[in-house]
Amino acid sequence: MDWDSFQGVPYLVPDEYRKIFAPLMYGFVFALGMVLNGTLLCLVCCTTKSWSCSVIYLVNLSVADLLYVLTLPLLIISYAMEDAWPFGDTACRMVRFSSSANLHSSMLFLMCISVHRFLGVCYPVRAIVYKTKRIAAMVSTFVWIVVATELLPTFAFTHTGIIKNVTVCFDMTSPGDFHQYLPYGLFTTVVCFFIPTLVIFTCYCSMVKTLFQTQANIQVGQEMRRKSARTIIIVCLLFGICFVPHYITKTMYLFLRTYLTDNCNALQRMIQAYVIWRPFVSLNSCINPILYFASSKKYPEDIKQKLISEWKRQASCKECRNYECCSH
Repeated sequence: MDWDSFQGVPYLVPDEYRKIFAPLMYGFVFALGMVLNGTLLCLVCCTTKSWSCSVIYLVNLSVADLLYVLTLPLLIISYAMEDAWPFGDTACRMVRFSSSANLHSSMLFLMCISVHRFLGVCYPVRAIVYKTKRIAAMVSTFVWIVVATELLPTFAFTHTGIIKNVTVCFDMTSPGDFHQYLPYGLFTTVVCFFIPTLVIFTCYCSMVKTLFQTQANIQVGQEMRRKSARTIIIVCLLFGICFVPHYITKTMYLFLRTYLTDNCNALQRMIQAYVIWRPFVSLNSCINPILYFASSKKYPEDIKQKLISEWKRQASCKECRNYECCSH
């Protein structure tokens, strides 16, 4: 990685973390992310005839997660090979683009979900005209266009390079290009983190205020209140574990690498924090589907009913011990 060596700065992250913990962490995210997002998409596609606005946003979020976790095997192999990158320059650019696209689209779709919940809780009658599937589809398309356009420069900044005679895939950009990358990095942080965060927490503060008002509790159904409460808890968990620590360490790392290169101690500590926290941000690909199952009453019950039916069928087969009675 581009943090491995910079003007004699030693690499402070233990080898056990790089060779063992990071591959195991990404492997865990890959396995769980594939199962959860794959299950979500299968359930929606197979059992849902009419998609609601929430389902449209959450399916787009799941697609972004699934596209990201499909690239994780390359990162797992690279970490296991002590950061060597044997897959070529094109794969390097695609992996970095996919990682950034997942983070940024997750933030924007979470903002869409939060605004949707806010309108349903705070303005349940007046917002009906805005809570249509057509508008949700248009907003989702716009989000993908914004993310793709915003991240096009990553194909220029990220590439492979040689460090200590080893081919590596630079995370953000090569060591000599940080002055050019900093304005772009700050722009993406503002557009896809700061603004969505401000909108999300403004919505949630308004929702909490509304849900605690007696008159509003009469207007807002009990199920809506439970869904909103679960959404708030899970999104706060997402921010606490994944987004906030990542963007804080990334921004501080960029400033130190650009303007305070002489402060070796501060640079070393920030390199360590940034590298250690990177695998944790990928957990958002596993937590996002939980947001869907927690806010839906239908699909957990569907899964439960299918499991019960299958268990009863197997029990009946064992009793009659007749293959033909179980063959239909």
